[in-house]
Amino acid sequence: MAAVLSARGLSKAYPSFALREVSFEMAPGTIMGFVGRNGAGKTTTLKSMLGFVHPDAGEVEFFGMRMREHEFEIKERISFTFGEVNFYLKKTIRQVTDAYRPFFAGWDEHAYRAHLERFQLVATKQLGQLSQGMRVKYALTLALSHGAELLVLDEPTSGLDPVSRDELLRLFRGLVADGRTSILFSTQILSDLQRSADTITLHQAGPGAGQHQPGRLPGRPSPSRWRGR
Repeated sequence: MAAVLSARGLSKAYPSFALREVSFEMAPGTIMGFVGRNGAGKTTTLKSMLGFVHPDAGEVEFFGMRMREHEFEIKERISFTFGEVNFYLKKTIRQVTDAYRPFFAGWDEHAYRAHLERFQLVATKQLGQLSQGMRVKYALTLALSHGAELLVLDEPTSGLDPVSRDELLRLFRGLVADGRTSILFSTQILSDLQRSADTITLHQAGPGAGQHQPGRLPGRPSPSRWRGR
């Protein structure tokens, strides 16, 4: 089965920082975690893959397709969230959804309402009235309601208390159980990956360098069992 996401030789240089030769593949129905310190290049890598930052070199494919040639088709099949979910805080869930819905031909209103109920989200509440954990659940609701096959989440557990973080990680495992949905998320918290990820990508940054070391692990990852290349 084709990889849902693959990167080959992805590179991006800035005056004080660089990504160099990032390469990996992500299998369908899995969770891949990016772990690294602040400044290690996690967000830059995600944005380069999604076309928000133009890489200096390298190729990225989603479902065997290049973003620059199949952007519309790819973005119908993926969803992404960067940083804390702090958009449109004075708007209600219903208002944000009404603005979001028309962009996706595959929107499933029945699925949307089912996920609202599943996550105990009230359509009349403003996003600013929701906890950070509930905002992440709303972002997931939007993604799942247009049938996203790949969720790309930048530090979704950031700012969550331990109970909310555990709940979200369990939710991730449930979402990929059908083998159709895949999740790529970045984090600084190693224990997040130990409890949820199938694959770990470790970012290590030095002066002017971003190094990528993937490890594919059986069952749940353990730091002592990482294998790099």
